[in-house]
Amino acid sequence: MRRVLLVTVAGTVLLSGCHHHKKVAQTPPPPAPAPAAAPTAPEAAPEPNVPAPTVPAPSVPEYGETGIASWYGHPFHGRATTSGEIYDMEQMTAAHRTLPFGTMVRVHDLDNQKTVDVRINDRGPFVDGRIIDLSHAAARAIEMIGPGIANVRLEILSQPPQLAPALFGVQVGAFRNRENAEHLRTLMESKYGSARVVSRADTPGFWHVVVGRETTQDGAVALSARICRENSSISAALVVRIDKI
Repeated sequence: MRRVLLVTVAGTVLLSGCHHHKKVAQTPPPPAPAPAAAPTAPEAAPEPNVPAPTVPAPSVPEYGETGIASWYGHPFHGRATTSGEIYDMEQMTAAHRTLPFGTMVRVHDLDNQKTVDVRINDRGPFVDGRIIDLSHAAARAIEMIGPGIANVRLEILSQPPQLAPALFGVQVGAFRNRENAEHLRTLMESKYGSARVVSRADTPGFWHVVVGRETTQDGAVALSARICRENSSISAALVVRIDKI
């Protein structure tokens, strides 16, 4: 069972402009009429000695996602995670459905005010309403081993550089029987244009049906709402990051 849980900064660029002035020669006074002198060439205004504008270094604002956290240990300990790392339940790691691998997240337990910092290295939780799956060690740090779940708020501390454009999809089902997964994939593809069956190292023996290839998480959220609205048989449509093209 797996139950696996974004930020922009804009710099301001200052523009400076130069104003040009024109001088015109005076016409000589009478008595002798004379043609007006041609205007002199405009003088170029001196280049202002203004230093180049400084763009603030990127910062990572508060993410603010709230929901339910859960945790996982055995039998996943020692297995490969979706990122390819071997899961060590005594390391400060966690699974999230959409944050990039390597993201550092501070988890605020809203029930007891404790916090823990974790690194995202896996995908999940695939349970509606749950936003992050903590390792055993991280769950122990905020005293949620006993209860099993906790109300939390997530705060992003740092994110790795994006090496490739992000893609998002909507997981609509997980099956032990691949034939059943393929049947749903065919139905979803006919209605929404793109769907595929994927397997994950962290859930061996299961086939997941993921619909769509959206370039923004908002687009995937909209697709998820549409799928739920148009398919009464779909009980959960979870937005997930597509890690492998």
